[in-house]
Amino acid sequence: MAFAFLATDTPFGFAHRGGVGGGPENTEAAFAHAVDLGFDYLETDVHATADGVLVAFHDDELERVAGLPGGIEDYPWSRLADVRLAGDHPIPRLADLLARFPSARFNIDPKADAAVPLLIDTIREYEALDRVCIGSFSDDRIARVRAALGPALCTAPGPKGVARVLDAAVRGGRWRPPYGCLQIPARGYRIPLDSGWLIGRVKRLGLQVHFWTINDEAEMARLLDRGADALITDETARLRTVLMARGQWPDRG
Repeated sequence: MAFAFLATDTPFGFAHRGGVGGGPENTEAAFAHAVDLGFDYLETDVHATADGVLVAFHDDELERVAGLPGGIEDYPWSRLADVRLAGDHPIPRLADLLARFPSARFNIDPKADAAVPLLIDTIREYEALDRVCIGSFSDDRIARVRAALGPALCTAPGPKGVARVLDAAVRGGRWRPPYGCLQIPARGYRIPLDSGWLIGRVKRLGLQVHFWTINDEAEMARLLDRGADALITDETARLRTVLMARGQWPDRG
């Protein structure tokens, strides 16, 4: 089926955690910088606080980014709301991002089981079904969100789903996956994921092919040449330059 989330010209780019150049990862400043560059698609991760607030944050632990012991689930929102990353940037709630960037589309990875019901509630509250795609390294979390929100929700498969998609692609099967896109690294799974042959086979299953996390200019060009539908990158300005040089950056008039 066609997913509203993917209703755009391809190829396109995702700003991975907002990308570099605007502020610390997964902050409003990082996402604002990507949007200012012209990115419509943003990638983020979500965790649940101890008192059930859904925040945009990648790591299981706070130490690397926030310099605090423990994880998001160990703190109430009242404590985390006062934290400043790099001295100046608050940790945003997912609701903050959906509200501040109403035209943006978000690829969201629920990093913990406790985040799943909160994510479902937030998507419903903000009527964001057409604006989100759910991907995760947990097939179960993806399945839970899809079961709650229905088949119109765009999802990318988790590891088990990826293996099944790749097997169907290699074998030339007629299976129609329930996902909207396959989001994979350029290498892995013991087969050449970045080959034009495999990309074409996955597309024949009805899926877009998105690669993460692509920061090198030559690799960007190579994957685009081979038919990638989207690249997920930290280097947002670099990907924009590559797509512009190829005449594939959207013309906004």
